[in-house]
Amino acid sequence: MKSLFYKILPAISLLLILALTMALKPKKTINLNNISLIPRPVSVINTGNIFSFTYSTGIFYAAKDNSLKKPALFLAHLLRPSTGYPFPILPDEKAPHGNSIFLTLSENTSLGDEGYELTVTRKRIILSANKPAGVFRGIQTLRQLLPARIEERFLQQGPWNIPTTKIVDYPSYAYRGAMLDVARHFFGVKTVEKYIDLMALYKLNILHLHLSDDQGWRIEIKSWPDLTKIGGSTEVGGGKGGYFTQEQFKELVRYAADRYITIVPEIDMPGHIHAALASYAKLNCDNKRKKLFTGKDVGFSTLCTHKTITYQFINDVVGEIAAISPGPWFHIGGDESHATPKKDYLPFIEKLQGIVAAHHKKVIGWDEIAQTPLKKGTMVQYWANTKNVRTAVKKGAKVILSPAGRCYLDMKYDTATKLGLHWAGYVNVKKAYNWSPDTLVPGITKKDIAGIESPLWTETVTNLQELEYMVFPRLIGHAEIGWTPQDLRNWSDYRQRLGKQAARLDDLGVNFYRSKMIPWQE
Repeated sequence: MKSLFYKILPAISLLLILALTMALKPKKTINLNNISLIPRPVSVINTGNIFSFTYSTGIFYAAKDNSLKKPALFLAHLLRPSTGYPFPILPDEKAPHGNSIFLTLSENTSLGDEGYELTVTRKRIILSANKPAGVFRGIQTLRQLLPARIEERFLQQGPWNIPTTKIVDYPSYAYRGAMLDVARHFFGVKTVEKYIDLMALYKLNILHLHLSDDQGWRIEIKSWPDLTKIGGSTEVGGGKGGYFTQEQFKELVRYAADRYITIVPEIDMPGHIHAALASYAKLNCDNKRKKLFTGKDVGFSTLCTHKTITYQFINDVVGEIAAISPGPWFHIGGDESHATPKKDYLPFIEKLQGIVAAHHKKVIGWDEIAQTPLKKGTMVQYWANTKNVRTAVKKGAKVILSPAGRCYLDMKYDTATKLGLHWAGYVNVKKAYNWSPDTLVPGITKKDIAGIESPLWTETVTNLQELEYMVFPRLIGHAEIGWTPQDLRNWSDYRQRLGKQAARLDDLGVNFYRSKMIPWQE
């Protein structure tokens, strides 16, 4: 017996060594802590393994949910160029067991319209939501789980692995927007489309387009053609200007809708209207056409609120734009109307709300409109006056928060910033992020707030590179404020996650501001 033991001892030793080696061998996994997810999801569980995208990975969607074909196409178009994999898109009744991605609709009411559940195992990915918009938001999380080079539009080196995980996520606020002023300086379709793409990555859902101001009229109105022929011919500083035809605007609306983003058009009235007054003499009280304006001053222009033609003009403009804007809102501006006497301003805004309602849209206006009676469904956008916000809430209106000292993307980062203004102070990356909507204005709580919006006014911004520099990374922080619950947000954690976004932004070709407050990981 003893001789037998010594004979098998080498074999036992070998087995022990192999077992010990396997035990000490590191698991094939990815640490979720090394991945930046912005906005931060509500719940993330790391299950300690990996899913590998391969040449055979397919994208499936529940056959009964044909509305998911569009998100599936978006995902495939994202993944194909950099991986070189075909990612076929196929309807299926249930999630395949092989290496696959499965999109489906559920009936989990806690997720709302934009929430989602993302389950990643070694063999498959299942993404479910109540609405296609939720599936699309989940795709953005899946996108951020992948290496940043997935954003490249030509073949990249693999492997393409993501950590196995269970994520449950939904937004804090329904309205999460960005505003782009195309009136002071005009930005064409391709620039706006890239902006929409970057908004989608961070789960924003509203693009507010400021389409008219003293310096330019930027959308074709067929019944008033000189608005663009004359009013759209220039911009701040006397440049060429430009405008969207109605067909181009409809293309932007479609492009945004494919990314589950709603475009809110704004025609600012009764002030900020000089471009229209320079286009048509009859819109002026003295029936004399104004000279075009290319400066930066505000508050000097007004519609002639006592003329019948003014309301015919407004009805035509609102009607034509409403007809090509499927979203529920029309923004009427209403700010800085210093040249309009208050006795004329108040009835004008009230009448204007009626015109918008007649075209089946709900009104949004800057916080000055809170001084007037507000129609049911009207939303008030806070930018400066807290008294106006409290008045709006007392009248039953929801408010959109765009505090200039936190959300205005045209404010300089610091004294060294060459672009931008600083009348509302300097807004560094920390100041832009480190605030809470439901405690910003005393007396205004979460139930009163529709959401937040980040405006970019373009007096000093002339091209895409300058736009990106002023917007990013501050808009990313605002996106998290709108999505992530306050108790899951803190600056020290956020700055680390934001630092890990550098490679993704670089691969997307974004000219972002590299704040020294952030530990960028290039």
